[in-house]
Amino acid sequence: METVLMQTDSKKYNVVIGVNALAELKPFLTTYFDQLTKILIITDEHVANLHLSKLIDSLEELNHVVFIAPNGEKAKTFEVYYNALTVALENHLDRKSVILTFGGGAVGDLGGFVASTFMRGIPFIQVPTTILAHDSAVGGKVAINHPSGKNMIGAFHQPEAVFYDLSFLETLPQREIRSGFAEVIKHALIQDPDFYRWLVTNVADFYSLKMEHLHYALTKGVKIKREFVSKDERENGVRAYLNFGHTLGHAIESEMGFGNMTHGEGVMIGMVFALQLSKNLLGLSFQIDEFIQWIQKLGYITEIPLNLGVDPLLKTMKQDKKSIGETIRFVLLEQIGIPKMQEITDEILTEQLSMYNEQRGECNDQRGEGSYNG
Repeated sequence: METVLMQTDSKKYNVVIGVNALAELKPFLTTYFDQLTKILIITDEHVANLHLSKLIDSLEELNHVVFIAPNGEKAKTFEVYYNALTVALENHLDRKSVILTFGGGAVGDLGGFVASTFMRGIPFIQVPTTILAHDSAVGGKVAINHPSGKNMIGAFHQPEAVFYDLSFLETLPQREIRSGFAEVIKHALIQDPDFYRWLVTNVADFYSLKMEHLHYALTKGVKIKREFVSKDERENGVRAYLNFGHTLGHAIESEMGFGNMTHGEGVMIGMVFALQLSKNLLGLSFQIDEFIQWIQKLGYITEIPLNLGVDPLLKTMKQDKKSIGETIRFVLLEQIGIPKMQEITDEILTEQLSMYNEQRGECNDQRGEGSYNG
């Protein structure tokens, strides 16, 4: 068990990481909150079927109600958000109540946004059940989606604590492991070359990933995120570097239809493209081909889906939160561990996107691989 202290301008809180971290939840609830009136558990259908009884058992006699959202990005709609608020109102939650978000990144985003807006803000606690949530559960960014863009309606609302019980990860399918681990790789690329080399050395596939290696990688990822969030809670500066790979990745997710490609799959394509841009525009010296070989062995697709045109992707990227005046801004790398925000013109992006897919398509043809089909 390890505890990482998150420190921001607005709040300090602990991220408890380890097998059986859930055992720490009830003692925290009963000692941290004065006159706790009710708990609203927000989870999704999949996690509820697998793990909800374990969470409820851990709460024992504490007064609680449950809201079950659809799985994945379908949880982050106006309708689901409204329904969650309705459950909170009908069950008479008040400012002495607390929300527990129990699931992956989508549930955390939804539940955190409900907490940030219900009665102008009540406390919430993150109880992640996925690898992806090691990133999304810390830092206080909460949101729902709009058809025109991912996470476009949201807030900064820090949790009171995060209890990251790694035993929940044992039920994750390979695709979800792969999706979440993309964010681990991102953390290494933007901050820590030594951690990146450790990952390449110790993570050859996800089927034989040891728990001690997973524990180390996730804890390291949380600590790297802390470095950025502690300096820039509201993403006015360096915290934006955590969006490495996300500008194109979110556009791909949006154009594919939320839920048809996992977040990590989109971000990984975005990271490969950003690495190539970094090489072409900033002179990044990095063995991109070796990186691609490694992530392809891990099961990642590196080609932009062939049914996605350049113009729609450009349009969606202009709606990205980092864009200013419809000028697209990318997080690039001067070197591994040295990120930089760069404005890129439509002309250059059009050229680079076309070139990228041609190169990736040729590589896949040589290996006899097809394009992404979900």
